[in-house]
Amino acid sequence: MDVVTGAFSFTGRYVAARLLERGREVRTLTRRPQAESPFGDRVEALPLDLSDRGALVDALRDADTLYNTYWIRFPHGKTTFTTAVRASVGLFEAARAAGVRRVVQLSVTHADSGSPYAYFRGKAAVEDALSGSGLSYAIVRPTLVFGNGEVLVSNVAWLLRRLPVFVLPRAACRVQPIEADDLAELCVQAGAGTSDVLLDAAGPETLAFGELVRLVRTAVGSRAVLVHAGPRATRALTRGLGLCLRQTLLTPAELGALGDDLLTSDERPLGTKRLADWVASNAPRLGDRLASGERRPWR
Repeated sequence: MDVVTGAFSFTGRYVAARLLERGREVRTLTRRPQAESPFGDRVEALPLDLSDRGALVDALRDADTLYNTYWIRFPHGKTTFTTAVRASVGLFEAARAAGVRRVVQLSVTHADSGSPYAYFRGKAAVEDALSGSGLSYAIVRPTLVFGNGEVLVSNVAWLLRRLPVFVLPRAACRVQPIEADDLAELCVQAGAGTSDVLLDAAGPETLAFGELVRLVRTAVGSRAVLVHAGPRATRALTRGLGLCLRQTLLTPAELGALGDDLLTSDERPLGTKRLADWVASNAPRLGDRLASGERRPWR
């Protein structure tokens, strides 16, 4: 039996599906109700309370592998990157107390304690905590993940379908997207191993962000005019549009990380599926609704 945090969310759902295909029993820790399960009653859902060590130990008991997708996109209220790191450390401690054999941690490419971005510093702190926990581990560092249920590409399509103008950062931002099912397969393979490993999970193609937008624009038949703007104007326009839509489209840190090429990898790509193929096959429904980046089960 394996435990997946957030199996009713985006990446966790793909990991849980791949485990079920392999005949594994799957349990999830989640704050979403069982009624939202895409798996019916095939995945046992237990409440996620990262402050309750006893409940975490009980939920993880008898588990072979913990696949941890828990993280936050940006601080909200009392939930900060510091509290997210602390919660992750508590989860690893509970896993060790419960006798979990191995932990697979979803991190991010270029996680670095010296990063100018708190998101990447926090991910690095979680990696350090896991590597020092005494548990067998695999750390998987994805770039930009795409697939059914993701936010960024879907919202680019939504905006292109509705706006006459789309603003691109003037900087030569690059991404190396990996398909969610490719990522899930890498995670499950890593979970079956025994050696401690650190893997970058990147797709087979590297695109400038402008290329990604043009790819989506063609697929959805948009006539939006693409214009370039400097960093300050891009941040202001993104924030203003987000306020109008009551969504956080991209945070200033996310825009900065994009401009610094942090969604690419220097390692050999392990993903095989191309974003262009996925966009083409999903074009009829791509961007049919605004995908919320606000709703996360961790709050």
